[in-house]
Amino acid sequence: MRTVHVVVPAGIDDPARPSGGNVYDRRVIAGLADAGWTVREHASTTTVPDGGLALVDGLLASPELVDEAARLRVVVLVHMPRGVVVAWEREVLRAAAAVVTTSRWTRRRLIEWYDLAPSRVRVAEPGVDLAAPAAGSASGGTLLCVGAVTFLKGYDVLSDALDGLGDLAWTCRGVGSTEIEPAFAARVGDAVRLTGPQTRAELDATYAEADLLVLASRAETYGMVVTEALARGVPVIASDVGGVHEAVGHAGVLVPPGDPGALAEALRRWLTDDAHRAALREAARARRTSLGDWSRTAALVSGALAEVVP
Repeated sequence: MRTVHVVVPAGIDDPARPSGGNVYDRRVIAGLADAGWTVREHASTTTVPDGGLALVDGLLASPELVDEAARLRVVVLVHMPRGVVVAWEREVLRAAAAVVTTSRWTRRRLIEWYDLAPSRVRVAEPGVDLAAPAAGSASGGTLLCVGAVTFLKGYDVLSDALDGLGDLAWTCRGVGSTEIEPAFAARVGDAVRLTGPQTRAELDATYAEADLLVLASRAETYGMVVTEALARGVPVIASDVGGVHEAVGHAGVLVPPGDPGALAEALRRWLTDDAHRAALREAARARRTSLGDWSRTAALVSGALAEVVP
């Protein structure tokens, strides 16, 4: 039986700080076990036996991983690349036996930045669990943002955009941890009602009540919350960053990042143009049927791992 040692963040199961990366790791671990792998979890590569196959969450990558790659068969799972400003990332990824990314955008960037052999970089897009399509209200005014309340997620941009829509009827809920950047979270305006993180069941109920997902991120490699919304037929307005366009497909509207005016304009059209709203809802419901599930994601990761097993 094949064995893989998965190195994951210490707070992977912290309910107060849920993240798409943690969900991805947990679902892949479960999927690998279902596919016949023996999975051993570690907090560091130092506890992985010599010669072992190690799947390392890229958030835990460090310069030391270059030396570890000499005694282990290391596969790095890159959720969010650090970029060329972090010099050692190039050496780590070049030393790895293989690299797995969560979007085609990330794969292209890593190959371009670090001159990696394309055959060594695989894509395993996040899966989704399909749910019944959300009913949607007539006005479309129930807006939702899901993600930690941080500068990177653009809650300030969203708040500024909503401030320009005071003549219209809407509500906006922000679901995500306020503990990561508490000072930033405290400055987010009242336009977004911050509710903190939710359990899976609570978030499912919140999606079911939503008319529109709004994501004003300054950076994303894929945007798992986008496909979570689309899996329920909820359309999306999001920043055009990273791999978000891969997740959205034709079921949403993309706007320039960091531009509250453009976001406000897109939201105004959603709230006032009945035909536009109906078309986006139809596109979202069509998109939900083309989304892959988590078994597909695990199979793609499994294939990348199998290629480096002697």
